[in-house]
Amino acid sequence: MTGVSLLTEDQNSLVEAVGKIADRFDDDYWRKADETARFPHEYTRAIAEGGWLGIAMPESVGGAGLGLTEAALMMERLANSAGAMAAASSIHINIFGLHPVVVFGTEDQQQRFLPPLIAGTERACFGVTEPDAGLDTGRLKTTAVRDGDIYRITGRKIWTSTAQEADRVLIIARTSPLEATPKPTDGLTLFYAPLDRSKVEVRAIHKMGRHAVDSNMLFIDGLEVPVADRIGEEGQGFRCLLHGLNPERILIAAEAIGVGRQALARAVTYAKERVVFGRPIGQNQGIQHPLAENWMELEAAWLMVLRAAALYDAGQPCGAEANSAKYLAAEAAFRACERAVMTLGGMGYAAEYGVERLLREVLITRIAPVSPELIKCFIAERVLGLPRSY
Repeated sequence: MTGVSLLTEDQNSLVEAVGKIADRFDDDYWRKADETARFPHEYTRAIAEGGWLGIAMPESVGGAGLGLTEAALMMERLANSAGAMAAASSIHINIFGLHPVVVFGTEDQQQRFLPPLIAGTERACFGVTEPDAGLDTGRLKTTAVRDGDIYRITGRKIWTSTAQEADRVLIIARTSPLEATPKPTDGLTLFYAPLDRSKVEVRAIHKMGRHAVDSNMLFIDGLEVPVADRIGEEGQGFRCLLHGLNPERILIAAEAIGVGRQALARAVTYAKERVVFGRPIGQNQGIQHPLAENWMELEAAWLMVLRAAALYDAGQPCGAEANSAKYLAAEAAFRACERAVMTLGGMGYAAEYGVERLLREVLITRIAPVSPELIKCFIAERVLGLPRSY
């Protein structure tokens, strides 16, 4: 249950509507997509046709103009389906990834870039992380050199999801040398660039899970980007990205809750049906108690997700809540997925029952977009006022 008493009638209707679409794609569909590393085109097309890709984008460009709370409700429900993290990740960037364009883009940029995303006729990917920098964004090495009305971008990006399918990339690059800037995060510029594959090699990364949604290394050699496709002012790219950090954490948290709830539901069903020594295993406290703990942890984390989203929608500071939601949701979801595998025992290890895929996929929410350790540092320093540790 999602605590329906906390939601409005419209929000409940939203959850029900997106759930009907998600539930059309069953275990067999997602198992095959995972086994063959095939992007879920039919699924993303159905979401687009339902008008959901623009849930948080302005009505002026064809979006629904709803808030982060509604986006979180939607992503939780999509992840709480057979598709789990793969379902959420296949459309994740559409939901708030292009928020810098909404906030800092010109009217012309919004009209050019956002309607195709909402309609599902174009796909985007996100190029920020680099192999040598990781979370130290100020040390990015990818450069963008201006030449008249274009920039030429050269460098590398890593963990760029959906780049195999994307038409454009939201990419950050250095336009001023690091040594010439007051702070490491100065001198970075954001672009929404055409993904010209004659200038960008997209190399897939073989990974542990979520095989249906690709992750990639990008090798960029002189990618030409019109000045008209620069988002915001030159040198202000990191500040543009900051506006999307809290929403991303909140949405990842919502997705983690969805995956955790899906795992818990599968474990409970099995525990009711599996009979050993003449009784359902769910009658044993050794099975009951861990599942009860999973439910309580997921529900508590979900309340933090809703609180963080409500603060964001109200225009209030929400950094502590957004980071806490991401941490609590990811940890609770991981424990629920692990417990689901253990509840099913040997069958939990079998692909047929689906919980092993949930365990593989939920790990993403612990790792990205920020590590649990850095979240603890953030809370210690920004909330508790302790000295900076790094």
